[in-house]
Amino acid sequence: MAAVRWLQGKAGNRAAANTSSPVPFSGIISNSWPQAFLGTAVCCAGLVLLLTGCGSTRQWWENGWKVGPNYGPPPAPVANDWMDRDHPNVISEPVDDCAWWSVFQDPVLDALIETAYRDNLTLKIAMQRIMEARAQLGIARGSLFPQQQQMVASYSRNEFSDNAYPFGNFPIRMHFSDWILGFDAAWELDIWGQIRRGIESADANLDAQIASYDDILVILQAEVAAVYVQLRAIEERLSLAHKNVELQERTLDIIQHRFDEGIVNELDLRQARSALAATRSLIPALEEGHRKAETGLCILLGLPPQHLPLLASGQQTIPEVPPEIVVGIPAELLERRPDIRRAELEAAAQCARIGIAISELYPHIGISGNIAVNAEHFKDLFGWDSITGSVGPGLQWNILNYGRIRNNILIQDARFQQLLLQYQNTVLKANKEAEDAIVAFLKEKIRAQLLAEGVQETEQATQLAILQYEQGFIDYQRVLDTQRSLVVQQDSLAESRGKVALNLIAVYKTLGGGW
Repeated sequence: MAAVRWLQGKAGNRAAANTSSPVPFSGIISNSWPQAFLGTAVCCAGLVLLLTGCGSTRQWWENGWKVGPNYGPPPAPVANDWMDRDHPNVISEPVDDCAWWSVFQDPVLDALIETAYRDNLTLKIAMQRIMEARAQLGIARGSLFPQQQQMVASYSRNEFSDNAYPFGNFPIRMHFSDWILGFDAAWELDIWGQIRRGIESADANLDAQIASYDDILVILQAEVAAVYVQLRAIEERLSLAHKNVELQERTLDIIQHRFDEGIVNELDLRQARSALAATRSLIPALEEGHRKAETGLCILLGLPPQHLPLLASGQQTIPEVPPEIVVGIPAELLERRPDIRRAELEAAAQCARIGIAISELYPHIGISGNIAVNAEHFKDLFGWDSITGSVGPGLQWNILNYGRIRNNILIQDARFQQLLLQYQNTVLKANKEAEDAIVAFLKEKIRAQLLAEGVQETEQATQLAILQYEQGFIDYQRVLDTQRSLVVQQDSLAESRGKVALNLIAVYKTLGGGW
């Protein structure tokens, strides 16, 4: 805030030094002096060409002195290194993650992401926002040249009353025609740089929209990969559920046979039926989840809800993750994460708006004029003596609005400070998200390995329990316990393997990969 006020003071001193500028004037050139008007117009045109065409002058005009603060990258609170930098599976080397999903080596996933990139509607909306911002930048740049240009053409038939004042007292013609054809133009000189600040703001806004597009692309690719992994995990859980149903059906047949022979009582039979029903009940919920994931994937691909034949091809298993991940260093998040770049560019755009607000403290100087041909009869319209026009500078200074102008400057500065803090907060959150994703990947991978060991032991225990039950060495409760444990642990393992892949996707997403 102090810097803004200091800049206001310096600019105010410069404005005070120019209070001796001439008062506004304009001259109406009569038809008898068209050469004088044309000479003045040529001088003004020459001034325009000088300011916009000469090398050094043009460079000053585009990049010269402007009121308001000049933007510079703010400090970003980012860690020097990852908390898990010493983990053997974490490699802090430069990341080439433009196509990070290729680490899964799954051609179906590659095809899905390519389709989403081509047809996703949210991404297309973001592209249209870029086109809008680019057009707005063109409008802002056009303000460096005459801002108002219009062609004027009119005809009127005029009739005056003989009894109206003052015409009734003077011997003048009471009716005549009036033909007019010409051009009007007005150009406000960018003395204080308000137009160039507007160009800076529009340019930063365009870059922010591009960063927003990149951010949507990063999120889109991660969502497609995540939904695909969820689908494969559900398919594996469904397959395991069906296998456990078959296992328990075989166990039920054994118990039914032993019950028919009077070897076991009815309790074993009913417990087996109950366990089988519980396992079967898992299937409808998993099928529902699969359908919802499939329709969600359709929306990401820009398709109406439908079955995707592509899912029936390929490996049809949960994608395998690589043993190691390359994560770079935290400072690289500032360049890789599009949301961080967008937050900084939004601050840059707002910084330029402070200069626009400060420029309202000073006089606005412009040149306006018009040239036309005017005649009573159409046949005389294009004659040399029919030329008329005006040209001259003008000054507008909102001296009585200084209170509102200064408060608007404070508003723009406060918004700028908010965006700076938002940028720093975005950096902090990005660092946290990356750390959380890395540790989640590493720990879930360990959990999946332990679950795999447990499933292997439980499968062997289940086979032994069934064999010993058939031989009469143990009761059915031991068989029931091992089969229930097998169902739970196999489902947990499939879910965990899916989470490992999902957490790896989250790592690449938080690192800003894929654009």
